[in-house]
Amino acid sequence: MTVGVAIMAVVVAREWTRIAVRKDLEAVAALAVPVALAVLIAGTGQVWIALGIAAVASVGVGIWFRSGWAATGVVYASSLGVALVALRGDSLGLEAVIFVLVVVWATDSAAFFTGRRIGGPKLWPAVSPKKTWSGAIGGVVAAVLAGILTGWASGVTVTLALAGVALLLSVISQAGDLFESALKRRFGTKDASSLIPGHGGLMDRVDGLTFAAAAAALVGWIHLGWPELGRGLLVW
Repeated sequence: MTVGVAIMAVVVAREWTRIAVRKDLEAVAALAVPVALAVLIAGTGQVWIALGIAAVASVGVGIWFRSGWAATGVVYASSLGVALVALRGDSLGLEAVIFVLVVVWATDSAAFFTGRRIGGPKLWPAVSPKKTWSGAIGGVVAAVLAGILTGWASGVTVTLALAGVALLLSVISQAGDLFESALKRRFGTKDASSLIPGHGGLMDRVDGLTFAAAAAALVGWIHLGWPELGRGLLVW
């Protein structure tokens, strides 16, 4: 899993760089290499070292390119990869990753179809003209239901707290979606890349997951501490 997640994070770093920094190979490598290194080291269990690498690299590329966007890109791409790998690292790690994925997918799908079906007031028209409050609410409801079912299927006790975690991750996932929309609007870009025909770049597919995965790892750490991030996310 670690190598696949590292590749995904590198692609995200590349797309971020081409949107917000520069399109040349030097800029892409400057962000992608430390991101890959951070994720791979996190996969060995040395998450704190991985976070340190990401932090130092963020400061370094920010100074080198004189760009806060470059620094933020390292944090953004590293957060996706390190968080997923860190969540996977304990006895309920696979279930925790599946829980996050299901909550994000349920949010995205339900928000899209509910928004199209019901319509109504726009969520943030200046950033994302098509998103509606009805879609956002529909996404949260679907995410909570999906999170409860996923928890039950994983064999953990379904509690109000677990439903609350699903709700929180759904809201944060939608915030991640809006963040990427704001980024692309800031730089006049429609899609992160043309990597996926008809769907844009990988960032366009994992924007909500990036925020939700980082939040899930943080919840697990606050609840039960390192290294039981997966159990800390699911067991209440």
